[in-house]
Amino acid sequence: MKLITTVEIPSLKQPVSLHNRVAFIGSCFAEYIGSKMRQSGLPALVNPFGVLYNPLSILKVLTANPMDDDLYFCDEEGRWHCWLTDSHFNASTLEACRAAVLSARGKLVEWNPTTLILTLGTNRCYERVDTQLLVGNCHKRPQAEFRERSLSVEECTDALQQFCSLFPRAQVVFTVSPYRYTKYGFHESRLAKATLILAIEQVQRTRPDQVCYFPAYEIVLDELRDYRFYGPDLLHPSPQAIDYIWERFVEHCVDTETRRYLYDYEPIRKALAHRPEDPQSPAALRFREQTQQQLLDLMAKYRIEL
Repeated sequence: MKLITTVEIPSLKQPVSLHNRVAFIGSCFAEYIGSKMRQSGLPALVNPFGVLYNPLSILKVLTANPMDDDLYFCDEEGRWHCWLTDSHFNASTLEACRAAVLSARGKLVEWNPTTLILTLGTNRCYERVDTQLLVGNCHKRPQAEFRERSLSVEECTDALQQFCSLFPRAQVVFTVSPYRYTKYGFHESRLAKATLILAIEQVQRTRPDQVCYFPAYEIVLDELRDYRFYGPDLLHPSPQAIDYIWERFVEHCVDTETRRYLYDYEPIRKALAHRPEDPQSPAALRFREQTQQQLLDLMAKYRIEL
């Protein structure tokens, strides 16, 4: 008896492999899935610029001139922030804040991803009233300092096209976050997701060899249509939902060798997470040495560099 509607997931043209360099950029959902990849022992660069939600803000942080002083501001406590990144980039001086942004860009360039997973949350964006700068983060500044608006399908499409052009050799996998933005209203949140999906569809049609779509949003709505798959706020997907989406991703977007590796790595991952009552006891030290040796043997077996 079939009890759920299963979302069809097309396999990636270039499945993720052990020797790929995968990068995640976008909303908090990108961090959830990126963290699952790291926990599974696979290399991944996750949100080097912090959490970002809309296509234009993501494009802006990659293309704006970091030497432009309008990108930075100093708060009442003397801390410097960048309008394009999240609060983790705050620093005591303008130079240090700018250096942090440049460092994040350098990490992405050095990582040189072969697969880039871009998770979009909404088409809503905020612009500074004084400079008309589109920001990635409002840094809890007064609402009166910003103008809120919705990006059109055309604006989102253009931003995503430019994003893909920045990484011509990378496979780009778009996803839409299943998080519901209730501050906009449920209807408006759905409209925002629909705008993103329409834009992604247009980009995918023009770049069929580069762009793929992974239906994380549809999996939560159609396969996991129950509040038990949401967190206590009833808005964020629960850890169980994240695990399920990760399993579906591995099933359809990861190659056979990597799936074997994940199977072999799982008992080692659990052993690494074990916390003995007495970490310095002979038994605990012996267990740690055995686990480290198992990890080294696994890395050698699959030709993975530590």
